[in-house]
Amino acid sequence: MRAKETEMDKLNLPDYTFRTKTEDGKRWIFDGIRKKFVVLTPEEWVRQNFIQYLKNEKKYPENRMAVEKQIMVNGKSRRFDLLIYSKSGQAQLIAEFKAPNVKITQDTFDQVVRYNMALRVEQVVVSNGLQHFACEIDYVNNSYRFLREIPEFNIV
Repeated sequence: MRAKETEMDKLNLPDYTFRTKTEDGKRWIFDGIRKKFVVLTPEEWVRQNFIQYLKNEKKYPENRMAVEKQIMVNGKSRRFDLLIYSKSGQAQLIAEFKAPNVKITQDTFDQVVRYNMALRVEQVVVSNGLQHFACEIDYVNNSYRFLREIPEFNIV
């Protein structure tokens, strides 16, 4: 279904078609990565659209994506929104998604950076569907730099 059919906000991403359903008074959207229907929240709407963007526009293979998996950060269990692995199996990119009405702040970046302490990815993406930010991490110089756009899939 298109954005207007699911009654979700129009995002700053191309329009994609999704499988949705209504059950028990809730809207559900099919997540092709997890291979199941999940409740269609505003944050999930951003995640599903961004996954399609990464697959279709940036050529990220679906079989390299992991959604909402648990990791340990400083002895605490946390869940990341999206993690993408390189061809060699190394964690390459972590993405954090927020609902469109949630402003991207320093706290949002801090959250994904904390997750990255356990993963040590090269790229970090944060999006609320309207604004998208991508950074490249430089571990040698203990710094990061913002990228002009979301990077294409790195086949390494």
